[in-house]
Amino acid sequence: MSDVINQVNSYINNIVWGTPVLTLIIGTGVLLTILTKGFQFTHFPYALKEIFGGLRKSAVSKKNAPKEAKKHSPDEPPSISQFQALCTALSATIGTGNISGIAYAITVGGPGAIFWMWIASLTGMITGFSEKVLGIYYRKRNADGEWCGGPMYYLEYGLGSKKGCKMLGHILAVFFSLFTILASFGIGNMSQVTSIRESILSLVTFSGVPERDRFFIGTFIAIAAAFVILGGLRRIADANEKLVPFMAGFYILGATIILLQQAGQICPAFGAIFRHAFSKEAMLGGAGGTIMRHAIACGFKRGVFSNEAGLGSSVIVHAVSDVKEPVKQGFWGIFEVFFDTIIICTLTALVILTSGLVDLNTGLVLSDNSSLALATEIFTGSFGMAGGLFMALSVTLFAFATILGWHFYGVRAWEYLFGKKTAILYKYIYIAVILLGCMLQTDFVIDLSDTFNGLMAIPNMLGVLSLTPTVLAILDNYKQRNFYGATHLTPMLSYFPDIQKAQMHRKDFP
Repeated sequence: MSDVINQVNSYINNIVWGTPVLTLIIGTGVLLTILTKGFQFTHFPYALKEIFGGLRKSAVSKKNAPKEAKKHSPDEPPSISQFQALCTALSATIGTGNISGIAYAITVGGPGAIFWMWIASLTGMITGFSEKVLGIYYRKRNADGEWCGGPMYYLEYGLGSKKGCKMLGHILAVFFSLFTILASFGIGNMSQVTSIRESILSLVTFSGVPERDRFFIGTFIAIAAAFVILGGLRRIADANEKLVPFMAGFYILGATIILLQQAGQICPAFGAIFRHAFSKEAMLGGAGGTIMRHAIACGFKRGVFSNEAGLGSSVIVHAVSDVKEPVKQGFWGIFEVFFDTIIICTLTALVILTSGLVDLNTGLVLSDNSSLALATEIFTGSFGMAGGLFMALSVTLFAFATILGWHFYGVRAWEYLFGKKTAILYKYIYIAVILLGCMLQTDFVIDLSDTFNGLMAIPNMLGVLSLTPTVLAILDNYKQRNFYGATHLTPMLSYFPDIQKAQMHRKDFP
């Protein structure tokens, strides 16, 4: 029976992470890039200015506010800052895949896979922008006054509002929520716990009995996660606000030190990336064409899987932000994809390609190790035992942050399907799965949840595609108010009465 399930899952997984769905995700990004006239490129400096300007203002106002004002009122509906929303989203996207996934992509697809990862990310920036815009625009207040949003909401209330699409929108919203819950237990939980377990046990054993050591590690992770998870949204946001900048900075520092040591190989590494992406052999077909197809497939998959643009998961937490303007939250979506893939993943790729363990001419990996073990070998070679400790700590921080981030995705999907009163049940199950995942060999569960993770993209992309005119209208609305100083709406906006009623001269979206 298990063999049959494995075969079925493998077949579905090949479809989900194969050409059709990847084409849907990348194609949507290309379409949005064309329709917005490359907004993620032409307005990237402006987006950074808005992001960091907002952070500076927030920090100043928080510093100058009286102590009483800094405390949340018990009666105040929970919401989080834009930076906390970004950190919580990054906690789920910056995971062990930013290390092991890049090593795997280079092993299978060669250095050229990194170029196609960049392409997936550059188009994914506008996809992430559009998702966050829709997430803010279609979010709803629940019975406790909390903001709730995500693809399930813009599927039901956006796509579902179109003529003849009410049932379709609801069905797609239900499927997205189910896939999110199932993926949260595997990709967001068990696979991360397994990574923590293996990284710790590669350095030290506690009792000499594998089962007992796993139980110790699993119990500690479960208790630490429970402390944060059971504290609610604000405790998760507060934890990620502190954890994500530290873990990202810690990893960037370590990777940068290695690159400084191997500075002479950085230019050849970039050369190998472009050469293998567009080599003569690849263009001529045959064996070279097969290599190029592997490079494109691995690069696209790694880009999508890393930053999750197109999957819709991070929209769930961005929708809880205290921002009023959808486009402003969309800017954070652009930055999120850029930081996760263009910065973190590229650093990992350069560390691997400059290490001497990859033949830059042939693209072949000259080590018996792969994935996380390959990255660990490189850091250990540069720093000795300290390199192993560095990797173990990096993996632990990345994985633990992912556990927290994916819990929030899962619990909001659960609330959408079963109501907020039953959410505590999901939290207890999620915490129990942490211990279970540390005790068991969970390869099958992880493979299965990888499929559910990819399945999330199908309803989400259908929602984003169908609501593209709404995204364009909201963006045009923002441009009119902030760039052009116009007092009228463009003709496109006349098709959206709810936007047309907006108070056009306000800086915050109504």
